[in-house]
Amino acid sequence: MNILVTGGAGYVGSHCVRNLCEAGHSVVVYDHLEVGHRQAVDPRARLVVGDLGDATLLGNTLSEGSFDAVMHFAALADVNESVNHPLRYYRNNVVNSIRLLEAMRDHDVKRLVFSSSCAVYGIPPAVPISEDMPKNPVNPYGRTKLAIEWAIQDSAAAWGLGATALRYFNAAGAAEDGTIGEDHDPESHLIPRVLKVALGQGEQLSIFGVDYPTPDGSCVRDYIHVEDLGDIHRMALDTQPEGCFRCYNVGTGRGVSVKELIEAAREVTGCDIPATSAPRREGDPPELYADPARAMSDLGWKPKYTEIRRTLETAWAWHRANPQGFTGT
Repeated sequence: MNILVTGGAGYVGSHCVRNLCEAGHSVVVYDHLEVGHRQAVDPRARLVVGDLGDATLLGNTLSEGSFDAVMHFAALADVNESVNHPLRYYRNNVVNSIRLLEAMRDHDVKRLVFSSSCAVYGIPPAVPISEDMPKNPVNPYGRTKLAIEWAIQDSAAAWGLGATALRYFNAAGAAEDGTIGEDHDPESHLIPRVLKVALGQGEQLSIFGVDYPTPDGSCVRDYIHVEDLGDIHRMALDTQPEGCFRCYNVGTGRGVSVKELIEAAREVTGCDIPATSAPRREGDPPELYADPARAMSDLGWKPKYTEIRRTLETAWAWHRANPQGFTGT
């Protein structure tokens, strides 16, 4: 297939692009490179540098490519930032996604896989989280993801779009061969922040909240490896029927607390990794981990990386080899 991947120079997007290329698909990456990295784009893919807000460039790209499908990753994704700058998130995430859907409709591209988030559930009534649980996001980031899902679902009913929303949990890890990994500036994700302390790039780690109603008082999350994400994005695309909207939770089904993750990182790195308690961050639910049974049943998908230590090993290999991220390569 000919596939357009928006945000394909970003962390998750770049791993999924590599997965598609390995499977023999022809890929065009569409990315403004403000967050993503040119070096992360698989050399087998063609890169178009542009913003989804540029309707002319987007339309021309779709016209020239004869695309069969789109994978949509392009979005801002910092929960704390979304609380402080909500309109930036609605403009970038929702408005630009609507522009993409309009362009797909106008160019008769009827297959889509959307990078959604477990943030659409907010604080769930129970864990593990199934797809049928109430959607009640507690921060602007989660509300933008849910709004995009609604727009996609209505598009499926109105003009035959076939789409899958993958609500994944905490993306983690790096490519097994260590050539691409996670590099954000500023970095808000826990695993790279932990590993930066191990590299001596920070004095200590702050644990945001130690008084949650969890076994050790720290937040619990489900860490899904980026290579497992690459597999399920491709599998969702390969099996997508037209005119149908589907949604799947994507996680390991196992929760790991912040304190447990730090201890595992100490074992993997052999470093002390000092940590101190800090106040809770607004918009952080106490506990989030997936029930991935529907994705396993419908798509035949199963995560390969189910132990946090193994995921940390791949992330540590990347960060140790690339202490300055892609800017140092």
